[in-house]
Amino acid sequence: MRQRLVPLLAPSLRKDRPEAPDTFETKARGMAVLTTPLLNKGSAFTFEEREALGLTGLLPPVISTLEAQVTSAYTQYQRLPDALSKNIYLTALHDRNEVLFFRVLSEHLREMIPIVNDRTVGLAMEQYHHECRRPRGVYLSIDHADAIEEAFGNLGAAPEDIDLILATDAEQIFGIGDWGVGGIEISIGKLAIYTAAGGIDPTRVIPVMLDVGTNRDSLLTDPMYPGNRHARVRGERYDAFIADYVEIATRMFPKAILQWEDFGPGNARRILQKYRGELRTFNDDMQGTGAVTLAAAVSAMRICGSLLEKQRIVIFGSGVGGIGTADLMRDVMMQAGLTATEATRQIWCVDVHGLLTTDMGDRLHDFQATWARPASEVRNWKTDDAGSPNGIGLAEVVRQVKPTMLIGMSGATGAFTESIVRNMARHTERPIIFPLSSPSSLAEATPADIIAWTGGQALIATGGSFSPVTYRGITHVIGQTTNAMLYPGLGLGTIVSRSRLISVGMLTAAANALSSLVAVRQPGASLLPHIDDLRSVTATVAVAVAEAAVSEGLAETKLVDIVREVQEAMWQPVYRHILAI
Repeated sequence: MRQRLVPLLAPSLRKDRPEAPDTFETKARGMAVLTTPLLNKGSAFTFEEREALGLTGLLPPVISTLEAQVTSAYTQYQRLPDALSKNIYLTALHDRNEVLFFRVLSEHLREMIPIVNDRTVGLAMEQYHHECRRPRGVYLSIDHADAIEEAFGNLGAAPEDIDLILATDAEQIFGIGDWGVGGIEISIGKLAIYTAAGGIDPTRVIPVMLDVGTNRDSLLTDPMYPGNRHARVRGERYDAFIADYVEIATRMFPKAILQWEDFGPGNARRILQKYRGELRTFNDDMQGTGAVTLAAAVSAMRICGSLLEKQRIVIFGSGVGGIGTADLMRDVMMQAGLTATEATRQIWCVDVHGLLTTDMGDRLHDFQATWARPASEVRNWKTDDAGSPNGIGLAEVVRQVKPTMLIGMSGATGAFTESIVRNMARHTERPIIFPLSSPSSLAEATPADIIAWTGGQALIATGGSFSPVTYRGITHVIGQTTNAMLYPGLGLGTIVSRSRLISVGMLTAAANALSSLVAVRQPGASLLPHIDDLRSVTATVAVAVAEAAVSEGLAETKLVDIVREVQEAMWQPVYRHILAI
């Protein structure tokens, strides 16, 4: 994987030259060097580099080290008063010195992931069009669909130069919903984690904003809003725009993964279903969430000595994450030998209107239809209230189904009530209960309550962060389903293997690898690893993904030593020698 920097204003990187390994060659001089983020070392330029690059007198005389700069940058970060200020600081650092930014981020991932890619990004997006920022990424407008190829061409990247393209249309950004063209920050933040956690080379990725309009009135009426000033385009025109994007992106960059982020649930599932069998594509909101949940479930299966296909699974919350999890659980059961019908019957999906059933009319969205139970099957089940639009509620579903696994992705605080949990525990020795809504304040139940209500027998993973719970002398460590534990490794393994698809087998391998990193024999053990050493987690996941790609005949490159090749593929945030030409 020969590397090249994008755009062409940056230098080309000549790697593995015997006389000068990991060297940037550049014709830039003076301030042009200092304003190129992947060239800029700040005060760490050597005397020789300063003289050759025309930097004499443009920097303080003392030569620093990357380590000293990291300490200084993190000290500044800690002094900032709130999450938004920290996000703005890290964005500025990213725009000024990429190596330093990624080094700081990689050394403080657990602390900084919520700052660069969580609700804080939502806060930053709300100010996006009121701030002057360095352009980063590609903006594609549905009103100028004929310019897609020109836009990508303006990067100056060759077909083999790009490994990952992450696109969003920003319809359903976590925590804030539709935020139009400001959604580019989601793509940028996600790719930053790919690099810091997964070693994906930052010169080989492209963040993309697919601007199809916005339905947020505050943006449409804001004279400073830089995006398309019309309602979101739907239907055939939208699908044609997506098709044009896919065709051009895959033709111009045939080795790249196409990732989808923060699309509305209907579009997200339809796009994924259309293209997943044709090219290397991935939706983290659906498949990443599903795979991390699967990893926690695999750990629970190891404790119970059972199999996933034997479980009765109730999913409360049938949006992007819930339906994505249901889809993956079904696919894994089918791999184990169940038919599609048999696997589907093992999963019950509940939404705001109640259990998904075929007689819900327009309350049943197209992306949920697969999971609607036949109305005849539940004819005698009780509804919340006679004639209520809420239909069959969660309590009745649990009473009738007697689930072994209960997953919450609803954002409905306290929805897993004591009576529901105790009812579930009466019918299964080790109830598997995952209140995955985040932050912690939105959890369907707290781990402390679940443990108390089940006499310490529940197996728990959460979406938010919770402290360990001690009950009857056993300390229960609560695993957190953070997608960042999985998607960097999935991406890296796909890139290393050059898999032509991202298969269910590869997602399952990633989940199994994640589960393998926890010792479940110890009472109260976490179902998922902690993210303190995320790069090691990523390497483990990437190896498993690449091995799965090879075993399924999907790999388009020959791998001899997968562990070594994964390690060598991981980009490191260190300063390279800058050679003036």
